[in-house]
Parts: sequence; structure tokens; C-alpha cells
Amino acid sequence: QVQLVEFGGGLVQAGDSLRLSCAASGGTFSNYAMGWFRQAPGKEREFVATITWSGGNTYYADSAKGRFTISRDNAKNTAYLQMNSLKPEDTAIYSCAATRSQHSTYLPILSYEYAYWGQGTQVTVSS
Repeated sequence: QVQLVEFGGGLVQAGDSLRLSCAASGGTFSNYAMGWFRQAPGKEREFVATITWSGGNTYYADSAKGRFTISRDNAKNTAYLQMNSLKPEDTAIYSCAATRSQHSTYLPILSYEYAYWGQGTQVTVSS
């Protein structure tokens, strides 16, 4: 069973960049596909990005395409979400999630596809 902890949230201004990290422990990190989700106040949790176990394939929500980059370092048991050109509408709690898979093209985008979740980190973008 893997445990996930997110780091890197904070308060930034519109147009700034931020990199979130998701540190995993308790399992073999390379056995898991990883994803990032976010939840804004009063809204449903929404998918942001996902990456296969090897890092060879990624998929993004339309809101993240061209601005966010998901990556992973299996040697460091860590996944990342680089966020550039941040907008006030990106304000949310960002959570990483893991699901056991070594399929080279499995890119889960639905919450129920993930078995393990971190507590989340707050990202606030001021205008």
C-alpha cells in the first residue's frame, strides 16, 4: 500500500509558476500510474493530469494543456506537477493519486480509478 504526501502549494500571483511534488512511500512507486486532481471551493473534484508508470505517456485536462506538465522520477519515488501561467481559476486544493498499473498506455482520468490519495496542498492564485 502506498502513502502519498503533496508539497509545494502556496499563494502566487496570476502569471506565476509553481511546482507541486508528490512523495510516495510504502510501495514500489514504478508499479503505479499517477494522477493530479484539484477541487475548488464549492466545486466537484476535477482531473488535471495523469502519467503512466514509466513516464512515457501523459494526458491532460483541457484546462491544463499547454500550461501544466506532469512528470515523475521513479528513482526518487516522486511525481511532479509543473504549473505555469497560473490563473485565478486554478485556485484549488491539488491532490495526487496513485493506481496500480504497469500498462504502458493506461491513463486514468476518473477519481474512482485511483486507489490511493494524498491529503492535498492548497494553491491560491491572486489576480
